[in-house]
Amino acid sequence: MKKTIIALSALLIAAPVFAATTTHASDETVAQAREGADTAKEKLHQEQNRGKELKLKSEHAAQGKSDDLSSKVSEGSQKTWNKTKEGSEKAWDKTKQGSEKAWNATKEESGKAWDSTKQGAQDLKTKVTE
Repeated sequence: MKKTIIALSALLIAAPVFAATTTHASDETVAQAREGADTAKEKLHQEQNRGKELKLKSEHAAQGKSDDLSSKVSEGSQKTWNKTKEGSEKAWDKTKQGSEKAWNATKEESGKAWDSTKQGAQDLKTKVTE
C-alpha cells in the first residue's frame, strides 16, 4: 500500500513535466507550420501579382499602347505597388512569428518559475514537518 502511494505521488509530481514538454513541442510544431504556410502564401501572391502585371501588359499591347509612356508608367506603378504589398505582408508575417516565439518563451519561463515556486514550497513544507 505504501509503495502504491509513493508511486502515485511520484506520478502526480512528474505529470506537469510531461505536459510542459508536450506543449513546448506542439508550440514549436505550430510555429514551423505557420512559417511554412506564410512562405507558401507569399509565393502564391507573387505569382498572382505577376499575372496581374502580365495581364496589364497584354492589354496595353492589344490596344497598341505598349510603347506609350503612360502604359510604361502604369505598368511600373503596378509592379511597385505589388512589391510594396509583398514587403508589407512579409513584415507582418515576421512580426506575428516573432510575437508567437516570444509568447511561447514567456509561457515556458513562467512554467519553470511556477515549478520552482512549488518545489520551494514543498521543500519548506518538508523542513517544517521534519
